[in-house]
Amino acid sequence: MSKSPYDTKKITPNLYGDRRPVEGKIVAILHVSFKDRGLQLIDTKSRAVLKHEIHEIMITDETAAAPGGRADSVAAVAFFEITKGGLIVTGDAVTAAGHKIGDLVGYDENHMPNHLGVILYALTLAEPLLAVGDKIAFMRP
Repeated sequence: MSKSPYDTKKITPNLYGDRRPVEGKIVAILHVSFKDRGLQLIDTKSRAVLKHEIHEIMITDETAAAPGGRADSVAAVAFFEITKGGLIVTGDAVTAAGHKIGDLVGYDENHMPNHLGVILYALTLAEPLLAVGDKIAFMRP
C-alpha cells in the first residue's frame, strides 16, 4: 500500500483549487462482485491521470470506504481510457453516459503498473448501465 508523504488529515478537498473535469471512454465492461475483496485503498486523496491510460472502475457500497481504509463489498464494472487527463480527487462526482454512477472514494494499486483501481461509492453494487464507448467524467462536486 502506498503511503502518503503528507498528513492526510490536513489534505482536505478545499486544498485543491479550480481544475478541469477528467474525461474518458469505457473500453470494456466487467461483471464480477465480491463480498470479501479486501481492497486496501492507498492513503492519498488525489491521482494524476494521463491521456491514453486505462484504469478500472470499481464500486463499493461501504460508506466507510476512504483513503487508507479497506473495502470488502466491491463490484468491478468497467475499464476506461483517459481522453482528457488531469487530477481526480476523492469526493469527485463520477458520471457515465450522462448519469451519476458514484462518488470517488479512493484508489487500489493492486494491479499497478498495469492499471489503477478507481473506487467509487454507490448505494448499491448493482451494475450501472454502461456500454463500450460511453463517456465517463470525474468532476469536482
